[in-house]
Amino acid sequence: MKLTNDSYVVLIGTKNFTERYYRDRDGWLKVSACDRRFRMTAEQVLNHLLPALAGIKPGLTVKVEYRPISSGQVPGHEPKR
Repeated sequence: MKLTNDSYVVLIGTKNFTERYYRDRDGWLKVSACDRRFRMTAEQVLNHLLPALAGIKPGLTVKVEYRPISSGQVPGHEPKR
């Protein structure tokens, strides 16, 4: 089992939207609720994550999913059905 930070997807959201954060070969990536993609530094990811974890912004939920990575798979990206 691989437990590096590229094996996880962080989901931050409310009842109306969810944003995904994950690490790929080029660094951290945020995928907005509108499916726009933004490159981020690790510090920027923490700046989004810490207020939700501290409870400063009520209504925000944080969920972390483990995604074992197989060859050719992009973490945080699921094919559309």
